[in-house]
Amino acid sequence: MAAKHHAEVAIIGGGIMGCAIAYYVSKAGFDCMLIEKGDIASGTSSRCDGNITIVDKDPGFDSKMSMVSQELTVDLAKELEIPFEYRPLGSILVCDNDQEMEAAIDWVKIQNEAGLKFNVLDRSDIKQESPFFADDIPGGLECETDSLINPYLFCYALIDKAKQYGLKLFTQREVTGLAKKDAFEISTSNGEFTAKKVINAAGVWAPFLGEMLDVDIPIKPRKGHIMVGARQEPVMMRNVMEFGYLMNKFERERIADEETQKHGVALVLEPTESQNFLLGSSREFVGYDGRVDINVIRTMARRAMRFYPKMDDFTMIRAYTGFRPWTEDHLPIVSEVEEIPGFYIAAGHEGDGISLATVTGKLIQQMISEEETIIPVDPLRFDRFQKVTSS
Repeated sequence: MAAKHHAEVAIIGGGIMGCAIAYYVSKAGFDCMLIEKGDIASGTSSRCDGNITIVDKDPGFDSKMSMVSQELTVDLAKELEIPFEYRPLGSILVCDNDQEMEAAIDWVKIQNEAGLKFNVLDRSDIKQESPFFADDIPGGLECETDSLINPYLFCYALIDKAKQYGLKLFTQREVTGLAKKDAFEISTSNGEFTAKKVINAAGVWAPFLGEMLDVDIPIKPRKGHIMVGARQEPVMMRNVMEFGYLMNKFERERIADEETQKHGVALVLEPTESQNFLLGSSREFVGYDGRVDINVIRTMARRAMRFYPKMDDFTMIRAYTGFRPWTEDHLPIVSEVEEIPGFYIAAGHEGDGISLATVTGKLIQQMISEEETIIPVDPLRFDRFQKVTSS
């Protein structure tokens, strides 16, 4: 029988969370390994967009957490050796109607009071952003500190640096068993592993690892569609969302037609560095069914045309889906599980995984180092759900 691999810290999951955790934990000097069932960034982190945004976060803890993540990403853009298409251009939200515009003005005021760099945009500002915008958009808002990255390259850049700090990487190893004895024992499809501490960074698959330890992790997959548009002509330089995206994300009422509401569709357009563009978005609970739904694609295209009617002849290259790890309060779980000392969860970021990866990685490193954390972690505790279910 082959010898077991051992490390002080084992991270399970090689998406953006696992990669960021691997970087910070390895850099802090821990003996660390990462176990991934496929390849690095082969799941949700390769089926998403690359926004590091505050513009779509609830004011308060949510937006502060994102701000810290943005600051850490600025540092990584200087330190990591593989470029990851970091573009600090800011981002904008556009409004569909006057009612949303009133809400956007209030949103800016609240965010400014929290010390964040938000500005109101009027009709003429929107026209200057892109010649493709519809003439009747009443305005919107911008967040100056938002940025874009390539998530796939970001994962590889983090892993490249983590390996220089001593990370041991094991891909093509699906975890089939997880038990806690003197140490954690991890069985995989290709080898046995042991570790003193385990970080569950498996995204929408995190509950399956939890089950192995009789831990109920309340994360559900929320499916999202994305289309890829051809670079016929630059549509715009920075990321744009519609204000209704916030309504979908936080499950609030919005003015929209039945199909748009049904599929949780809202405009998101992200220019890539190559000047292709990603077009979304949708949010649906359909289990783990990853098939592309042409009805959702049609609804997304129609929604995009509301804001970009002059894109009616643009070529769309392909469409794909990804699963976003959803929690009912829309905050991730970044926490040790008290009943199983040494078992940590870093999952449940829904569509904010790219935005919050760096702060999550840093928090996990600080938790296992028993240091003071960079932000308060009480809102991210795992047991907040246990309190809800027991009441």
